[in-house]
This record gives sequence, structure tokens and C-alpha cells, in this order.
Amino acid sequence: MPELVADLRVIDADTHMTERHDLFTERAPKGYEDRVPHVEKVDGVDMWVIEGTTFGKAGSGGTIDHAGKKHPFRASQGGSWGIDDVHPAAWDPEVRLRLMDELGVHAQVVYPNAIGLGGHNLVNSVADPTLLRLCVELYNDAMAEVQADSGNRLLPMPIMPAWDIDGCVREARRCAEMGMRGVNMTAHPQDSGSPDLGDRAWDPFWEVCAGMELPVHFHIGASQTALSYFGTTYWPSQDDYVKPAIGGASLFLNNSQVLLNSAYSGMFDRHPELKMVSVESGIGWVPFMLEAMDYELEENAPEWFDKLQKRPSEYFRDNWFATFWFEKGNGDLQHLIDTVGEGNVMFETDFPHPTSLHPNPLEIVREQVSALRPETQVKVMGGNAAKLYRI
Repeated sequence: MPELVADLRVIDADTHMTERHDLFTERAPKGYEDRVPHVEKVDGVDMWVIEGTTFGKAGSGGTIDHAGKKHPFRASQGGSWGIDDVHPAAWDPEVRLRLMDELGVHAQVVYPNAIGLGGHNLVNSVADPTLLRLCVELYNDAMAEVQADSGNRLLPMPIMPAWDIDGCVREARRCAEMGMRGVNMTAHPQDSGSPDLGDRAWDPFWEVCAGMELPVHFHIGASQTALSYFGTTYWPSQDDYVKPAIGGASLFLNNSQVLLNSAYSGMFDRHPELKMVSVESGIGWVPFMLEAMDYELEENAPEWFDKLQKRPSEYFRDNWFATFWFEKGNGDLQHLIDTVGEGNVMFETDFPHPTSLHPNPLEIVREQVSALRPETQVKVMGGNAAKLYRI
């Protein structure tokens, strides 16, 4: 049987934490207890409510039951499941740490669920800027506590107030001072009224993130624009259980747009130490996109191509990371990783979501990962993440 490198320290670069129902209310300042996000029964279903507006079901945020069995999305997270139905490791950090020990995972990077994968659900539900800022800070404070209590084994990525560039600068600094190891950004801040990510108006934010060693993370589906793919590709002819597979697969290429915008914008010439991460997108699309980036820009905008200090594809090598989990690289994962860059790839499990590698992630990837060179295994399965997140 193929073997993984001995004493491999595995770091899982993409997991999710279901928001506890009291996450915001237990930290709310006096007078805001009923205004911050809280859970109410609406037609018998637990719903997240803020300022009298519902912004999503207070559901399970996962497909793993208490016995550790994974269920289809439609029968669990996308069905009737509430937070009591999902495995406690989905929402309880102490249980999560015990599960990580059982699975042989040293550390995990953590993303939200109900508030939006990039925190974008909040801005669509709140008009009061003071309340909106408070919600962001309460969530990030809670996640900073999770990180500290875990001894830096759980690394939640704090959400940024993408509707306010100056607010992003302040919040990034505040989160860095709390010891957090990156930031979680929506892919389309223009959905919230801000300029797109390639606009120079974002330079103060990139400067802070680069200077304070805060890699900027873009999870697939981290905006309303990105999620439109998930809903509009549900062809009526397809079975209800097939539709989530169509939507899920449609999301994987979203981040190619962020990569293009960042590379073409020249932001990395101005901020060469800035790091970005494409989360839960896989890596198989990267080699083609790197070729396409170079070809299309030189073909269509040769003068702009010459203004950049590097070929667009080189910015991926120097400034970007991507995560993989189930890919086999058409039987040659080593070749795929070499093409992407063995220093640019991190391992993920996506626990407890429907595409996760549960119940035994290391066994599931053992065959393809053990065929990698030992030095590649060390980098991809944990070494790259350890360096990026200062573990």
C-alpha cells in the first residue's frame, strides 16, 4: 500500500464553522442585543434575523451527522437539517480539535457559513453602517477567541467590510493585532458599492495586508455575483439531487476572474509581498488559465502587457496559492502540481460541506499523494500552509 511521508504535519487549508445561534448576541453591547444577528423561528424554521430581515436559514452548515456519516446535500444541509442535526465538530471548536486529532490533522483554516463565505450576506441585510461595522467586529472577535483557545490550531479568516475600503484597512490592522493570520474577502466588492478589486482605490488595503503578513483569501461563492452561477445553472430537466452537483461544480472556476483582475491590474508590481489564496477552487484549471492570461493580454493589449513588470502568469507563481482535495490530476498529480508550482498548492478537506473528504481524508487521498515526491508531499500537505500562516 502506498505510504505518506512519515510524521507528515497536515494543515487543512479550507474548512467551515457553522455559526452558533448566540455568536453575536452573547457579545453584543447593551442596546444592541436584539439588533445584531440572532435566530428566530419563522414558519417553524430557525432563521437568521437582523433588523427584522431574515438573511438565511440557521441550519446545519454541513452534511455530516453525529455518527460521522456524510449525507447528500439535499437530504441534509440543503434540506431540513438544523444545527442540532450536524456533527458537533461543525460548530463546537473543542469537538473539532478532538476530531482533528483522530484524523491526523494538525491545524485548519476556517471560513464562515450563514453570514456568507466572504461575509457578504450581512451587507445585503443591514442599512445602518454602525450596526454593520459592529456585526463584522463581533464575528471577528469571536473567531479570534476560537483561534487563541485552540492554541493556533484553528485559524478562522476574519471577514472584511468590503463596502468600506477605509474600514477594511482598520479592520485588517485590528485583526492582525489580535494575532489573526489572514483576511477573508468577497470576490466582488462592487456588489456592496465599492470599486472592483483591480481599482487602485484598494491600494491602502493591499499595503496593510502585505505589510502585516495577512494573505487575502477568496473562497469560491464569496459574493452574490459568484453565487448567481450556483442558482442559474439549475436546468429544470435535472433531478433535485443532481442540481447541487451542477451548482457546486459551476463555482470552481469563479476565482479565475479574481486571478485575472489581480494580475492585469498591476497591484503586485505595487505590492510585491502581497499574497492571495484561491480557496476551494481546485488546481486543475490553473495551468490553462496561466497560459490564457499571457496569450490574451499580449494579443489584445500589447502596450499594457509591456507595462507590467512580469508576465501575468508569473504573478501566480509569486503571489498566489490554490487549494486541492479530491483531484487526481488525470493519474499524474505530480505533473499537475509541478505545472501549478509545488510552492503554490495547499491541501484542504472542506469539512463539513458536501464535497468534503470526510470521514477519513488522509486515506481518501493516500494513493495520489503518496505517489508525489517526498518534498512535494511535505510542502503541499502542510509545509506551504505552515509558512504562509506562520504556524
